[in-house]
Amino acid sequence: MTRWLQDIETEEGIVGGRHRTDELDDGYASYQETPRRRRNGPGTVLVPLAGSVALAVLLGVAAFVIINRDRGCAGDEVSLRVTASPDIQPAVSQIADRFNKAGHDTGGGCATVTVTKGAPATVASGLAAGKAGAMDVWIPDSTLWVANLRVKHPELPAPGASVAQSPIVMAASGSVIPNLRKSFGAASWDGMINAANVANVEGPGRKVRVLALDPSFNAAGLGALLAAAGTATASGAGQEQLVGALKALSGSTVRDQDALLSSLGVKGSRAPLGIASEQGVWAFNTVKKPEVPAVPLYPAEGTLNLDYPVVVTAEDAAVRKAAEAFQREFATDAARKTLHDQGFRTPDGKGGKAVADSGGFQAKAPRALKTPDAKTVAGMAQSWSRLNLGTRLLALLDVSGTMALPVPGTGSDRMRVISRIATEGMRLFPAKSEIGVWEYSTHLTADGTDFRKTVPVGPLAESVGGVLRKDLLAQKFSAIRAKPTGDTGLNDTLKAAYGQMTKEYQGDKINTVLVLTDGAGNDDPDGGVSDAEILRYLKKTYNPEKPVSILLIAFGPEAVKGRKQMDALAKATGGEAFIATDILQVRKFFLKGMERRLCTPNC
Repeated sequence: MTRWLQDIETEEGIVGGRHRTDELDDGYASYQETPRRRRNGPGTVLVPLAGSVALAVLLGVAAFVIINRDRGCAGDEVSLRVTASPDIQPAVSQIADRFNKAGHDTGGGCATVTVTKGAPATVASGLAAGKAGAMDVWIPDSTLWVANLRVKHPELPAPGASVAQSPIVMAASGSVIPNLRKSFGAASWDGMINAANVANVEGPGRKVRVLALDPSFNAAGLGALLAAAGTATASGAGQEQLVGALKALSGSTVRDQDALLSSLGVKGSRAPLGIASEQGVWAFNTVKKPEVPAVPLYPAEGTLNLDYPVVVTAEDAAVRKAAEAFQREFATDAARKTLHDQGFRTPDGKGGKAVADSGGFQAKAPRALKTPDAKTVAGMAQSWSRLNLGTRLLALLDVSGTMALPVPGTGSDRMRVISRIATEGMRLFPAKSEIGVWEYSTHLTADGTDFRKTVPVGPLAESVGGVLRKDLLAQKFSAIRAKPTGDTGLNDTLKAAYGQMTKEYQGDKINTVLVLTDGAGNDDPDGGVSDAEILRYLKKTYNPEKPVSILLIAFGPEAVKGRKQMDALAKATGGEAFIATDILQVRKFFLKGMERRLCTPNC
């Protein structure tokens, strides 16, 4: 090596003799006759300059060879680009630094790993679009991302072995844990479903507010929903209960885990209970050092784990060999210690001092629930997406004469009961929903029209004449009175309403016509649209590609008589009809309507 360097450093630049460039020249020795120096002419400057360039290039190559030989490998550099989930990226970077310093000849050259962070949801979206970007290896926080992707894109690479683990847990501030235990006992997925179910008005939800991580952006959020759904199904809970919980959770989701954990310390009328990863809780307490630390709560039924799989996206054989070598690095004691020190468990479930028995953490890994198959994962993701579609709803409120009749045992007439049903139902919809109300009977306007457009359809949070539409609806419901001499012009009203909602259909929302009535049907003395005609119209107008469904809720002794026609109207549009015997049933009916979102338009 000394002789080789001396040859390079001779006054003549590249001088006679053999040069050890076997690694660079396919094993052949290089010979070069020494040229004579030209002392005059235009080449006087160029020749020394050319020698200098050659010297710089060879010195750089020599340095690379020397360094890599010191590292224990020789040959060309094989660059391995790793994109890791932001939570584990710091640990992966430390492991990569040691890997690079140690030197690894993977058969195709010296492997050099660079690590960048990438949000799993963003990376998954790119892969679905066929854009892997500058990435050879992907380490997301969960196999769930890959499973969901591969349902529609089976050509994408399957997840490899796990490099770390972190259980999905519930979390709360220490001060509210006693109250949580009083409300629904030990932490459990079943308790979370009960607390979140909007239909269970007398349940633990009165004292507990469940905060969820948006499953569209967080594997911990999706995993929590899958775990809760699995335990709910196993316990015999109906789909309606689960839909009620999912709908409630959709109104209290948070994208950022740290933001969710920070909110646990905010005092309110209900004790907040959140979802997070165990490592996320540790990192929040250790790095953020909040005034109110979060405490992990381990569900009694067991839980799903974030499993940090290695997904190799590279196609080049040399790069894939480098990826295999780097993956083996995670099994070393040094790598395991790095993961433990940053709050992760190793794939066998073992944790280090970071998650020892203190601060609510438990050293022993919680019982692991079986990871759902890809179809179940994709189904839950789709259900969440559909339940979170916006709402565009036009409510038709019956104000005919029969609505003035008293309801025995209530001290109210049918109109007041129906108004209460409407008010109760509206509470289930978030502020972004678009809702309007028409009243219908017969001859409600000067020109003899059977309906009155009381509140036009629009966002609940929008101002109408200086009043929020949400408040305006509440005012109208409380002030509406039945028309004592009015008949029921339902069919004319329904035709006009359905036509308008079809014309104004919005693809990013669930479009519904809601009919609230005492079930007397249509008895318009002026004739108008007959029962047979309205059914023909609905069947002809209904478009499964742009579905507008009809949901009917009837209350009163005449409701059963009109059941056949109500069912026919609903069925013609993929909707449903219900007869209420108790005001408290209304939430159940509205949730049934929401449940149909999961199968529309093939219910």
